[in-house]
Amino acid sequence: MIARRSFIAATAGLVPLLAAPSVRAQAVPVRVGYVPVIGASALFTLVGDGSARQAGLDIALTKFDSGPNAVQAFASGTLDVLAIGIAPVAVLRSRGLDASVISAAAIGGSAFVAGPALASAFAAAGEDPARAFAAFRATHGRPAKLGTLPPGGVPTVALHHWLWKVGKVARDDVEIVGMGIETVQQAMLAGALDGATLLEPSATLVPDRNPRVKRIVNAPQMFPDVPGVVLSASGRFLAGQPAAAERLVGAFVRATELVRSQPARAAPHVQAILGGGIVPTETIARALASPALSYVTRPSTIVPATEALLAYQVELGDFRQAPPTAGLFNESVYERGLKAV
Repeated sequence: MIARRSFIAATAGLVPLLAAPSVRAQAVPVRVGYVPVIGASALFTLVGDGSARQAGLDIALTKFDSGPNAVQAFASGTLDVLAIGIAPVAVLRSRGLDASVISAAAIGGSAFVAGPALASAFAAAGEDPARAFAAFRATHGRPAKLGTLPPGGVPTVALHHWLWKVGKVARDDVEIVGMGIETVQQAMLAGALDGATLLEPSATLVPDRNPRVKRIVNAPQMFPDVPGVVLSASGRFLAGQPAAAERLVGAFVRATELVRSQPARAAPHVQAILGGGIVPTETIARALASPALSYVTRPSTIVPATEALLAYQVELGDFRQAPPTAGLFNESVYERGLKAV
């Protein structure tokens, strides 16, 4: 009896150590790739506030500075979930990749800003894009140099739509240069560009740092209801971990509501991912409430705008034929995920 009591006493301190691995084993590993934009804030929040762990998910985040690198990793099978614009996912699916959108995340997410000279031209032209860019070229003897993401990126498509369809800008009045998300921000701050499409929080941060840079127009006005970031999952992950996928959707919906209703609470978690230790949390909170975006989660909400976006990309030459949207939006996984909320 004494020996038994001694054994229990001696091993009592080991119980937490022995139990810990089994607790960790219950969390399903989920490899998630993302582009560093404000539209993915719900993802950053559910990782940062511990709700992913509470949902039994062990999320490993991988950052990509542009869409092409992200979709390449997704297509290779090294990622289970991708938080990115809708167009690359539609293209991947049309090429045979088994992937679908399990949740929308945001509408919009970017804005066009102008440096001092171009901002002055816009002010003098009454904010009319065609007149502003024409006046800039007449004054400076060259087209305005505009930075944006590489071809095919949703913010880039929105920029083209605003320039040619909305603003009726003469093509000779602008020069468009594609670059990475962070590179375009740095180029704008350095004065190397006359204007740029900036994703939030850069669209808030850059004018903060240089008040002579002006926000001209937000993405939803550049392309009506333009879909921003979506949460897409591979077919392999959905088949192998269906319950985990549903719990991810549930946690994502909860986190989206927190971002929408209490941006100040979500801001520290978003700042940890997007701020790089140098962007104030207050700036992130303002970016979360930016007019450049709104938050939605139900996939069917963005279907009409997605079809319009893809059709316009055919016109731009991004691809010959618009990828079909049939089967692209996985409403059933989303509905089951709502029950996990």
